[in-house]
Amino acid sequence: MNELFSFLKLSMLHVGYAKLDHRWGFKNVISPFVRLFLVTKGSAYAEYAGKSFELKPGFMYLIPSFMYNDYRCNDYHEQYYTGFFEEIKLGMSVFNQKKTKYVVKANDTDYDLFKRLVSINPSKSIKDSNPVIHINRDLQGYKNSKKRSIQHIIETEAILTILFSRFIENTDIIADKSSFKGDLNRVLIYIAKHLEEELTVADLASYCNLSTDHFSKSFFLKFNMKPNKYIQLKRIERAQFLLLTTNDSLLQIAENVGLKSLSYFSKKFKEKVGLSPAKFRKEQLKL
Repeated sequence: MNELFSFLKLSMLHVGYAKLDHRWGFKNVISPFVRLFLVTKGSAYAEYAGKSFELKPGFMYLIPSFMYNDYRCNDYHEQYYTGFFEEIKLGMSVFNQKKTKYVVKANDTDYDLFKRLVSINPSKSIKDSNPVIHINRDLQGYKNSKKRSIQHIIETEAILTILFSRFIENTDIIADKSSFKGDLNRVLIYIAKHLEEELTVADLASYCNLSTDHFSKSFFLKFNMKPNKYIQLKRIERAQFLLLTTNDSLLQIAENVGLKSLSYFSKKFKEKVGLSPAKFRKEQLKL
């Protein structure tokens, strides 16, 4: 599975150095990108992944994409921060493949890398700490970003890769116990490419040249999830991304993620997220 990481692609949205006080406090924040920061002074608090963290100087913290989190600063703290998209291959994420840490002790190299990342991306800082404002601005700026030098683009991704690697453990989330000796990962790419279409287990089995039963068993053994459940998960994740990054109507989003019925889309979205699509979008906009 490690050979997949030669295809790792990281795309930065923002980076900077912030001095934050008691006004830095928000609940139920969710973003479609990874957030990573290094605290240099003071202290703050964050809750995510079912855990509470005291954000202390000398440590780096990682918040995966699409993970709800709360954070607050009671007094004052300073931090380097960055946000970026990550993808191994189309439709595949590091977080679905490897176990990751949420906090690591920073070393001198980490400080130097963050300083360099800020220096070569001087216009990528967050202008407003309100997550709704800066998430929307970041995503809009990402879509409309001006050309940067190829040297800085390559160096930026290299630095992000080094910082991100500090959190990745050499342990697979799911051991490969599948009796299928081919590359089942390629079906994940197929799903991502055809998510807006009707996808059946029979179609996916045919794509892998397997019987339906053999495919379903092999998929479950490898990913610890039934194919239909995986498809629904990816449809809801993409819907969250579109709700946060576009002004598309709920029906348009439902159709874009392969759920043609608005009522069915709303039902499945609420089952996974706990809120209806409309309320999810509204809650995020009023943080």
